[in-house]
Amino acid sequence: MIRIELVLLVIALFLSLSILASKVAARAGIPALLLFLLLGMLAGSDGPGGIYFDSPWLAQSVGVVALAFILFSGGLDTHWPDIRPALWSGLALSTVGVTLTALAVGWFAATFLGFSWLEGILLGAIISSTDAAAVFALLRGQAVNLRGRLKPLLELESGSNDPVAVFLTLGMIQLILDPALSVTALIPLFVVQMGIGAAVGYTVGRLLVISLNRLRLEYDGLYPVVTTAGVLLTYGVAAGLGGNGFLAVYLAGLVMAQQDFIHRRSLTQFHDGLAWLMQIAMFVTLGLQVYPSRLPSVVEAGLLTALFLILAARPLAVLATLALARFTLREKLFIAWVGLRGAAPIVLATFPLLAGVTKADLIFHLVFFIVLTSVLLQGTLIVPAARLLRVYSQERPHLSPLAFVMQDGMIANNLCEITVAPGSPVIGKQILDLNLPSGVLIVLIGRQGDLIVPSGGTVLQAEDVLLVLATEDMQQQVRQICQAQIEPNAPG
Repeated sequence: MIRIELVLLVIALFLSLSILASKVAARAGIPALLLFLLLGMLAGSDGPGGIYFDSPWLAQSVGVVALAFILFSGGLDTHWPDIRPALWSGLALSTVGVTLTALAVGWFAATFLGFSWLEGILLGAIISSTDAAAVFALLRGQAVNLRGRLKPLLELESGSNDPVAVFLTLGMIQLILDPALSVTALIPLFVVQMGIGAAVGYTVGRLLVISLNRLRLEYDGLYPVVTTAGVLLTYGVAAGLGGNGFLAVYLAGLVMAQQDFIHRRSLTQFHDGLAWLMQIAMFVTLGLQVYPSRLPSVVEAGLLTALFLILAARPLAVLATLALARFTLREKLFIAWVGLRGAAPIVLATFPLLAGVTKADLIFHLVFFIVLTSVLLQGTLIVPAARLLRVYSQERPHLSPLAFVMQDGMIANNLCEITVAPGSPVIGKQILDLNLPSGVLIVLIGRQGDLIVPSGGTVLQAEDVLLVLATEDMQQQVRQICQAQIEPNAPG
């Protein structure tokens, strides 16, 4: 029996080393996700850590939960005005682009690696999507300032293309295990999965906003619990109904991002931190699942496949998909370069293992090697590639204080109207004599059809409508002060 304090100590050690790795990665210009993977490999049975871990089901489960929270956080931190100009291009890349990439890699694997067509397309499907965790971390964590619509397009693509990759992976597994099944049978399945996922994601996203604004919880610490439960509920309901859970959670976050809700900034920060925790847990777990001693046997095939994916399959898919889009050739080439593969393909590679597909172990280690190559090669050269292709902006993005507050939703959440009741003790008093709680500001006064910008010397009158900026708790205190009645027999 393993003692619980030892387990906690190991978890704390992993988290501490991961944080240190992120600092080292930032200074060295290396993607932190790569170091998380290597940390898991070093801790495994083939490494100095000596931890034996061989549970594809557990690795898959950790990966699915982690991806759900990462995608939700990505959607929650996306602003609709930014992605609107790139919406159709992003959706095209996440559907047509993913499919073309899978078919191209499938052809390569069948022609040069000795795979059957279905096995080759299965490999292509697994590595067909760009990874949300990798793209979000690199574009938001590094000073990658891109011109025009490139950044929102890349983030939208990476956040929305996992559902198609999941569908293609599961579809190929079904075709391999059941040769009698027709490819056309997958079409209605695709429509059902995406339809249910989209419906559940949109519905739960709207319900979460309504719930957050109406619950009026006694403790602010419970609001992150509400959204955490919402993520799990969204994925569980969508997947339970036969829909695509990844699409559902991303869309739920995206729907919430377009509306005002209480504690918006603190909840966004909470889920950003939770997404990082999930990335660490996912990459370390997947690193533990890999046996480095088996990687040398796939080096040649993995390197050839990775180079074909990076230099041929991805660029051809991007150029074909965006042929009619208003992007320059340099921009399209950069979009092709930022096709990073990360944890999502490794998670998908566990599905053939659990399904008992022939060559599943080979596919898993091939995918792992391809991901390592992609993150190491593409991830470290994003800024040089942007400069070379002249899509890098020298201007540092900045956020004005007003824009920061409006983005936060603070003004909308903390403004309220309070009417001065007849007989209130504040009537006839100056604002500075009210002894309002610290942090309360009377922004505007409505009086008999006129608007007054108040000062400390403004005298309040009955029926004044005060526009007050204050926290929820302080709003209640101001209401009690302004709406209290003077007792008939009370002096003065």
